[in-house]
Amino acid sequence: MILTLDAKRRLTVPAALAPASPGDAFEARFDAEENEIVFRRIAGAGDWLAVLSECPVSMDDLPRRRREPARRRRL
Repeated sequence: MILTLDAKRRLTVPAALAPASPGDAFEARFDAEENEIVFRRIAGAGDWLAVLSECPVSMDDLPRRRREPARRRRL
């Protein structure tokens, strides 16, 4: 199947070629030797709350910020 870049340098992949849904993540790599672009699907991010709960360090043990957060400037 031939895909064409549009004016904004985007490729549109037909649903019949590869089922995907909005928000799916892909790694893109250009192979100069073969002169081809390879897309590889990346696994979803997962449940961030489960990852946070598995963290061995308590949130209370984290060092304090070095500086104050940036303040909003009045115009």
